Amino acid sequence: MKMNKFLIDEKEYDLDKLSEEAKAQISSIQYVDSELQRLTAHAAVLQTARLAYSKALKELIGDTAH
Repeated sequence: MKMNKFLIDEKEYDLDKLSEEAKAQISSIQYVDSELQRLTAHAAVLQTARLAYSKALKELIGDTAH
């Protein structure tokens, strides 16, 4: 069953009653939300990699900080 509702600012809207322009805006919002989730996940992967590289570097150079 297809959901015909959209929630924004805690208010539910019936998609069937919205204009095509409003539906296009919803589509844009959904795309941006998806990209933000993807980029957040990508940033987490990069942060994990950075920590691993930093740990490996510390093991290579030893604790020589003065």
